[in-house]
Amino acid sequence: MTMIAIIAAIDKNNALGFKNKLLFYLPDDLKRFKALTTGHTVVMGRKTFDSLPKGALPNRRNIVLSRSTKLVLPGAEVYPSLEEALKHCAEDEEVFIMGGASVYRQAMPLADKLYLTEIDAEAAEADVYFPVVDKETWHEIKRDVRRADDRHPYDFAFVDYER
Repeated sequence: MTMIAIIAAIDKNNALGFKNKLLFYLPDDLKRFKALTTGHTVVMGRKTFDSLPKGALPNRRNIVLSRSTKLVLPGAEVYPSLEEALKHCAEDEEVFIMGGASVYRQAMPLADKLYLTEIDAEAAEADVYFPVVDKETWHEIKRDVRRADDRHPYDFAFVDYER
């Protein structure tokens, strides 16, 4: 069966972004994202794809969800729904859901793992939020706490959950 993981960086209020941009710049979070997703499939909404500075992410199979059936995105496959996209994934494929908020909501009931970066701060402004993580359903299996430093303005933790 396809393994589905959700990967996101959230603030204390589960905020994800503002005006189609990340809320915080944390180099170690970006490194972790790359390390976890390289060589795997990433699934995202069209707005998330549009926010990528260089288009499709290298060394990953990029899948974009869009209702526009004529949409062509270089380096990406386009499907009209999450369900349709997952039908085109192999049983042994590891799939990472990387946003946005509506894609996260759709994927939560299907996901096997959550890879969250929990940032110990509140964004000044946010317009998209991650779903609430139900502690009855999701069990923390690993927590790696990082302290603020010259490259990271806030404390944060890499937290992995399993269903």
